[in-house]
Amino acid sequence: MIARVRAGEAEAYAQLVRAHTGVALRAAVAFGAGAEAEDVVQSAFFKAYQALGRFREGAAFRPWLLRIVVNETRNTLRSAGRARAVAGREAELRGAEPVIPESADPAVAALAEERRTLLTAALDELSEEHRQVVTYRYLLEMDEAETARTLGWPRGTVKSRLNRALKKLEKKLGTGVGGGDVG
Repeated sequence: MIARVRAGEAEAYAQLVRAHTGVALRAAVAFGAGAEAEDVVQSAFFKAYQALGRFREGAAFRPWLLRIVVNETRNTLRSAGRARAVAGREAELRGAEPVIPESADPAVAALAEERRTLLTAALDELSEEHRQVVTYRYLLEMDEAETARTLGWPRGTVKSRLNRALKKLEKKLGTGVGGGDVG
């Protein structure tokens, strides 16, 4: 696909954009873009297109793109201010929920909302590295290898930081999140 884009085939890049827009938007929201998420993703796709000449042949496109999305999100956050970004992220996460809850039982829906709010607050209290590894691994549903490639860390570093992050979340939330059932 990348070879087709490099050869000037516009439809090939359009296919890449369509295939990766969803995960790129989730990454932008998860890392704090809030209401700016669509602008961040559009800018990231533009920058990715411009940088395709530097894309390593045979590498996976998704981790490379997500690294650009995260960098673009950071740039947006720096210019917009951290306090506004956190409020925007919470609003965006709530806005991304289905209009009709999965459960018809309001008590179950309220409990799920409360758990989501507590998890978001606990994630915000983690260090940047721990928040990144949890977000990529669980919220963006990447496997360990993809997470390592995206973050540019050795796989062992991903494992150890993920382990520490889950222990911190477990301590903050008082639940058994360490078993892998974060979301």
